[in-house]
Amino acid sequence: MSALSSATLATLITSVTLTSTVLGACVGATLALTGAGGAITAVPLLMFGLQLSVIQAAPIGLLAVASSAALGAFLGLRAGIVRYRAASLVAAAGMLMTPAGLWAARRVPNTPLTVLFAAVLAYVAVQMYRRASGSHSASSSSLSIPCRLDSARGRLIWTLPCARVLAMWGAIAGFLSGLLGVGGGFVIVPALKKSTDLPMQSIVASSLAVIALVSVTGVASSAVQGHMDWPVAIPFAVGAVCAMLIGRAFAKRLSGPRLQQGFAVIAGFIAFGLVIRVVMEHV
Repeated sequence: MSALSSATLATLITSVTLTSTVLGACVGATLALTGAGGAITAVPLLMFGLQLSVIQAAPIGLLAVASSAALGAFLGLRAGIVRYRAASLVAAAGMLMTPAGLWAARRVPNTPLTVLFAAVLAYVAVQMYRRASGSHSASSSSLSIPCRLDSARGRLIWTLPCARVLAMWGAIAGFLSGLLGVGGGFVIVPALKKSTDLPMQSIVASSLAVIALVSVTGVASSAVQGHMDWPVAIPFAVGAVCAMLIGRAFAKRLSGPRLQQGFAVIAGFIAFGLVIRVVMEHV
């Protein structure tokens, strides 16, 4: 009986590890092909694939997001396109607010937390679809941008309004990161695009640096509090990083408006599925 139990347990562990790795690979591939914001699918994939709650899935998603974003940020730093001062300010504000998000997540019931996640995911899907189709509203005029780039030095011109707006968006991203286990790229990228005149490559690379730093705070807090399921989290993160590395090789050939729109539609269906799941649990 004990041998049978051991064999059954080993099979279960192998199945969970394999499923977690495959789910992580889906997140990594999405990140590579769609850019910042794609990691928001990590939590719902864990919820559907391994039947986890938002509270259980959030720290695991953050670990995968932190690992993948750190890789992207490193490559951006090596290419010299990360605005590290701006990224540091945004990340510092986010890191201060991440524990507050984690605290709130532990005190909000799973049902409203799931509905909130579905609403955020639906918002991201709509915004991504609009940007891909070219129907997104035009960015602010250069005169109203608080953070201007000094073309001679290649650095941002720091002013109080610039620092204030970057810190504000960092705090929002950090709170959502702790609350929902998301990287915050869907907040940071549009914020940098609206608040600065940086080129898009620099915005995405700087966003990844912020996401990596903010997510590490959430991962560390969850680990210290004993809320990280490491047997699931490690293969999930490994799958995400490996798939992101492979996906980058195909990104230039496969990425484009149609792919962005396709991901947005899938994200919309996932958001709808989360709501249906909540409804079915209360029928």
